[in-house]
Amino acid sequence: MPNSEEITAAVRQLYDTYPFPPEALLDEPPPGYNWRWTWPAAYAFCTGRKPATQAVRILDAGCGTGVGTEYLVHLNPEAQITGIDLSGGALEVARDRCRRSGASRVEFHHLSIYDVAQLEGEFDHINCVGVLHHLPDPIRGIQALATKLAPGGIMHIFVYAELGRWEIQLMQQAIGLLQGEKSGDYQEGVKIGRKVFAALPENNRLVKREKERWAMENHRDANFADMYLHPQEIDYNIDTLFELIDASGLEFLGFSNPDYWNIERLLGQDTELMAEAQKLGDRARYRLIELLDPEITHYEFFLARPPLVKMDWENDQALLQAIPEVSLCLQGWPSQHLFDYNYQLVTLSEDEFEFMKGCDTNSQEGEGMKTVGEILAGGNLDLEGVRSLQKRQLILLSPDKRPAG
Repeated sequence: MPNSEEITAAVRQLYDTYPFPPEALLDEPPPGYNWRWTWPAAYAFCTGRKPATQAVRILDAGCGTGVGTEYLVHLNPEAQITGIDLSGGALEVARDRCRRSGASRVEFHHLSIYDVAQLEGEFDHINCVGVLHHLPDPIRGIQALATKLAPGGIMHIFVYAELGRWEIQLMQQAIGLLQGEKSGDYQEGVKIGRKVFAALPENNRLVKREKERWAMENHRDANFADMYLHPQEIDYNIDTLFELIDASGLEFLGFSNPDYWNIERLLGQDTELMAEAQKLGDRARYRLIELLDPEITHYEFFLARPPLVKMDWENDQALLQAIPEVSLCLQGWPSQHLFDYNYQLVTLSEDEFEFMKGCDTNSQEGEGMKTVGEILAGGNLDLEGVRSLQKRQLILLSPDKRPAG
């Protein structure tokens, strides 16, 4: 069995051979947005309120070629961004990517997650996407990151799920057997893997799954190698996932795709089954969901280092005094028909649209900022309508801290 240093060297070699992700470099900011990388939106998702400051420190842990890092810079204009990665080749691409698009508020370090303590200070937001499951010791990795998370800070993590990746696991093993002593030659592995898919019958389950889910991205060799040739991969289920989370010592805030983890979408038509499912604890209910719908290929979730102050806005008076703003993660605004934070089409009612137009005046802090109550006074929306907009992440709310008088 290879030791930790040998595994780390093999992972570094893979990403030096095929820097990942292989997205094209642009001479302008990247298109669109990812709300999980947008500090105000991510913080509001975790706490129910807009953060008090935009001038934060963000760490992209395992940044690869800087695709996420570039977004972090452009989506958070007051933040200072740091990216670290094990692969020197990937980091060179990341530096070039950010230089070309004008993402100047970033510094890169050729550093393992295990050695993140070498960075100065703490971070308000840590982004770790697609990395921990490639470490020889993910628990050691998440614990190292936890030490760099500031009190009240949040961490976004993405790791693989075993049930939705069973075909990938089988193909990884098949290519390994065929490659034999040439294991570790990633270019040769890509050739063998593509020949296997070409040779298999069209009705083969592995071929059908590849065509259904992965073929569009796997036409690029870097994607194919990352999926089928990776020398180190740990896939999780709900039980082992929460072992990882518990080991971090941080607070689990929830999955960043909460609709998937709603049991009602699976059993909602049967009231008796729903009643039994609701008796389960959260983790057992999550396990039930993935057993009944084993399509999930990864877990995305937020953790926090307490204290993290949360608001649910159930108090009418507090909501009336809140300062509302239109979310930055909307496409098509101002319009009644727009795409929300998850790029899902939303149609606003006339009353919702008029209220959100009133929120636009609060996009810049100053004396002209209006409270929810002040905006509602000029329209027909009620408080439940405001709560609906907030829960759908169409608006962000802040406690009113304006001087009285």
